[in-house]
Amino acid sequence: MRAVWLKEFGGPGVLAEGEAARPVPGPGQVLVEVAYANTTFVETQFRATGRGPFTGRPPLVLGNGVGGVVVEAGPGADPELVGLRVIASTGGSGGYAEYALAPADGLYAVPEGLALDAAVALLADGRTAVLQLDAAAVKPGDRVLVEAAAGGVGSLLVQLARAAGATVVAAAGGERKLAIARDLGAAETVDYRRTGWTEHLPPVDVVFDGVGGAVGRAAFELLRPGGRMVSYGLASGEWAGIGEDAAAARQITLLSPVPSPGLVRRATALALGEAVAGRLRPLIGQRFPLARAADAHAAIESRATLGKTLLEVRPGAV
Repeated sequence: MRAVWLKEFGGPGVLAEGEAARPVPGPGQVLVEVAYANTTFVETQFRATGRGPFTGRPPLVLGNGVGGVVVEAGPGADPELVGLRVIASTGGSGGYAEYALAPADGLYAVPEGLALDAAVALLADGRTAVLQLDAAAVKPGDRVLVEAAAGGVGSLLVQLARAAGATVVAAAGGERKLAIARDLGAAETVDYRRTGWTEHLPPVDVVFDGVGGAVGRAAFELLRPGGRMVSYGLASGEWAGIGEDAAAARQITLLSPVPSPGLVRRATALALGEAVAGRLRPLIGQRFPLARAADAHAAIESRATLGKTLLEVRPGAV
């Protein structure tokens, strides 16, 4: 089968298409014929440095999220899963390929009425957005700042916070991204690449910090007493680094939730359900064929991408 190998840690060019043996599902596993593979900023970090939530040493096939059809069930897995459209996490590797293994008890059936590519776009980002929204306890009347508001998670947070009754202030880099945030429901937008971008913004109750660094620190200063700051990403390359003492002095709660597997499953199912109901629209900004996984990583690292970036293994699969 075709697969994309991580030959060594380094720049995007270390990813190369090649051949790999078709996996055989072990106990409790299924084999998924992959139509779309998820790509994430975390995967680009692991590719570059070997650090992050994943383990393993090159050579290996990268890829932690896939969508496709179950074609084989291993020992102990329900044989009735065969033929089911699913999305699944692979455990950190194996997803950039025509076939991938996944735990049978970690599958999510793709609901009728939801396209497979949209479901894959929600696999990591949908649950992340739902979990951050829940952690912040967003309520009607809150004024909420969403950083990277045209990104995969940010674009979903804009929609979810607005649906929760909040006034959304979307922060992103450039007018193209700000226009997308407005289309998704943001009441106000601001370009955080501009010097002093926070100076004319009224205070906010919640900050969703997916950028970290100087952007996250500037956003922190916008919070009014009793505000909440949820940190879930470091697109800048570093966390905002707000100290507990500094937060307590301003009566601000810092949140960085580490959910249980049960909460992750509930959040993923909720995101899929909201998408089927038409209340949540994943933004798929870029699509690359499997052989161009290196280009997908380069695009993500350039911060020029919009929403989710997918690898198309079998384009057109529904």
